[in-house]
Amino acid sequence: MADEEPKPLTYIPETLLKKRKNNEEWAIKRRERLDAQKIRSKENRKLIFKRAEQYIKEYRDKELDFIQMKHRGKLQRSSLCVVPESKLLFIIRIRGTNDMHPKTRKILHLLRLRHIFNGVYMKANEGLMEMLQRIEPYVTYGYPNLKSVRELVYKKGYGKMDKQQVPLTDNNIIEQALGKYGIICVEDIVHEIATVGSHFKEVTSFLCPFKLNKPEGVLLRKKSQYKVGGDAGNREDHINELINKMN
Repeated sequence: MADEEPKPLTYIPETLLKKRKNNEEWAIKRRERLDAQKIRSKENRKLIFKRAEQYIKEYRDKELDFIQMKHRGKLQRSSLCVVPESKLLFIIRIRGTNDMHPKTRKILHLLRLRHIFNGVYMKANEGLMEMLQRIEPYVTYGYPNLKSVRELVYKKGYGKMDKQQVPLTDNNIIEQALGKYGIICVEDIVHEIATVGSHFKEVTSFLCPFKLNKPEGVLLRKKSQYKVGGDAGNREDHINELINKMN
């Protein structure tokens, strides 16, 4: 039987070989990147859980200290012991643009309150309080508690990424936007706002204004001040009741 002739080798163009090599290298890099991301996500989950426990302890300690301070004040019957006002304000726009002065509109836009029933967190200071006095008939505000902050951020929190509004459903988005400040999850955002932390400005700039629901049976006297039975102006701690109805 005659020996069979060897089959000729198939010619493979050099460009195709390069393409295959590039694809293989890309696949290896992609696997390495995914593996690194899985490791980082696992480490972040541990860190997030640890931080959540730390925040809970911190909130409880502050609440206990506040209660003890008030108790000491009652025992001593001291008029010097007063309840401190919160550094944190939540401001809600409650009126539209009818009969609005241009300066009022400018202040509202500066505070990012462009639409009725928008709400924003702000750090209380003298300059802000002066602005609020000028636009008081158009807004109501007060001191939000931890429960209000957490529920608003989780239920209605949106961040701004590449000029787009994105819901805070993925901690990777938060880490991408605020990771350089050590803020990697929703609970970090809640903590930074509730405590008016060192990166409060960066966090609130990342967050879009909160779009609240129109409440039923309230805000019927928008032009009058809250302290005289109306709806505008400073509600102090009672802002939490309104937030609950509009959330």
